[in-house]
Amino acid sequence: MASNIIETTNLTKRFGKFVAVDQVNLQVPTGGIYGFLGPNGAGKSTTIRMLLGLIKASNGEVDVFGKSIKRERMAILKRIGSMVESPSYYGHLTAHENLEISRRILGVDKSEIDRVLDIVQLTSVRNKVVKKFSLGMKQRLGIAQALMGNPELLILDEPTNGLDPSGIIEIRELIKRLPHQFGITVLISSHILSEIELMATHVGIINHGKLLFQGTIEELRSKQKAMIQLEAEPKNEVETYFREIGIEFTNDQRFIYLDPSFQAAKINRDLIMNGYEVHQMMIKRHSLEEIFLAITGKENAV
Repeated sequence: MASNIIETTNLTKRFGKFVAVDQVNLQVPTGGIYGFLGPNGAGKSTTIRMLLGLIKASNGEVDVFGKSIKRERMAILKRIGSMVESPSYYGHLTAHENLEISRRILGVDKSEIDRVLDIVQLTSVRNKVVKKFSLGMKQRLGIAQALMGNPELLILDEPTNGLDPSGIIEIRELIKRLPHQFGITVLISSHILSEIELMATHVGIINHGKLLFQGTIEELRSKQKAMIQLEAEPKNEVETYFREIGIEFTNDQRFIYLDPSFQAAKINRDLIMNGYEVHQMMIKRHSLEEIFLAITGKENAV
């Protein structure tokens, strides 16, 4: 099996003069969970539609399972399950009846209905009409539809969008089980880094149509630079003291930030000996959320 289940080469989509996706080179490893991250309108959904052959690329190539989506689209799609935006269902029908329609369209065995209901933990409500489902249950039913036929690749576009915290946890735990228990590679798009961090093995960050980062979660975390965060008074005088003794620093309205190579204990002792009040001194690392905002050019976003 190929090491990358999805590879794109200079994938580009233009709508008139607007470039929605700009020369994107995705590499989605087989057997993991790939978090496709970016703010709303960054180009995630357009990229996913090109991966599925729902819209044609303006330029570039999409290879899935080592095959070109241009030349072997139907053979590829038989091995993919997907849920793009909201799941499709008939509200007046039960979960079982909705899946029966999908089963007939796909031409798979009747046992598939019980199998996917069990995976998404909807067996107990199989005969309940879907219009009485919670939003989280409807999302799980959509994933059940995508899992019919035992796909090798599952593509989910913002599956936790609009869910309450309990619904988000349900979807997250479901997705995390898929690679280990069923051998399914998952590509999941989201604009919420904190959610992707809890489930993904790999991350791609896109903004304004450009892929700005791609790698493992560990590689993203390696960008978490450490610094000494100091709160001392009088702040202006402490800063003057540092300048006089040649210690470089940055600051904001409340804190002074120093390179972690400085000996924090010695700085703390020297400040106190010189009559300054040290309220706190700690090692601080940028959160992944701060890194995400920095990568997407929104350092000042709240």
